[in-house]
Order: sequence, then C-alpha cells, then structure tokens
Amino acid sequence: MFAIARFSIPLGEATQFRAELEQAKEVLSGAPGFISAFIGQNLDEPELWALTTQWENVGSYRRALSSTRAKLEAIPVLARAIDEAGAYE
Repeated sequence: MFAIARFSIPLGEATQFRAELEQAKEVLSGAPGFISAFIGQNLDEPELWALTTQWENVGSYRRALSSTRAKLEAIPVLARAIDEAGAYE
C-alpha cells in the first residue's frame, strides 16, 4: 500500500519545511514494514509538496504513525497536510 500526504506551504517557508519533511521521512523509514519514500515539490505550483510512502501493508503504516517517535517527530509535520484521504492500496 502507499500513502500520499500533500501540503501547501508558503514559498518563504520552503527550505525549513523541506528539512522538517526529510526528518519525518527518516522517522517513518525506521518503522517495520516500510518499503520506500520520496518527497516532491510541485513543478507548476511550487508551494505544493508531497510525501509519498510505500508500506508492506496498511497495518505497518498505521503502526508506524502510532509509534512514540512518530508522534513526537513526524506527526507535527504531517499535521500540516491538506485534509484529504491519502492511503491507497
């Protein structure tokens, strides 16, 4: 399964946000069931960002998000995501 979190970030915050998103990606990459992840900035609308992660199954994804480390380091960044469904199978 894969998950997409999209963000709308003012251009003035892009450098700091990228660093925060990289940290969230690193945290998630240490979770059991993690397969891959990548970060992208939209080419046409540079204030739009995406974090796409791939997981062995939905349970791995949900457990990763509920870990203590994720709650402290990744969730504050992910909470800035556009409110939309993001998990796909």
